[in-house]
Amino acid sequence: MDSQQRQQYWRRNLRLMAVLLTIWALVSFGCGILLVDVLNQVSFLGVPLGFWFAQQGSIITFVVLIAVYVWRMDRLDKEYGIEEYESEVRH
Repeated sequence: MDSQQRQQYWRRNLRLMAVLLTIWALVSFGCGILLVDVLNQVSFLGVPLGFWFAQQGSIITFVVLIAVYVWRMDRLDKEYGIEEYESEVRH
């Protein structure tokens, strides 16, 4: 991979991270803190929605975003010809 391809790869990686972290910030800070009073007017699984986002929603969102990041990076690695090798142990 030449220098220009490395820069493109890194730029796309940073853009992906920025988008996913922005989503997480909006969900955790926005729904769990800023909009909590509005969201608490709605019930989700028997608890106020704002409370749920503050306690569970941001964590679940973060785990889902990690999975999305792994999936997208696998696709990006394949696009740029980057492979990870696992060593096989033979007995």
